[in-house]
Amino acid sequence: MQAFLEQVVKGLVDHPDSVNITEVDQEKATVYELRLHPTDIGRVIGKSGRTVNAIRSLMQAGSAKAGKFTRLEIIDEKDGAE
Repeated sequence: MQAFLEQVVKGLVDHPDSVNITEVDQEKATVYELRLHPTDIGRVIGKSGRTVNAIRSLMQAGSAKAGKFTRLEIIDEKDGAE
């Protein structure tokens, strides 16, 4: 799932080298933390969140087939810098 997510996101952004995906296993789910170049966050979210919701839907479909639950979180690095 991480490889799929990485391929999709890198195809959307202007700075593919800045894409960093961290897989965090929790009790009932796997959380994928996505870190991007600040100018690429809007590209991944899309208008009204359509792009990120489409990515999340694809992730849910793929993980449900394997009997797992996944979640995607976009981490905004500038939140912690202030």
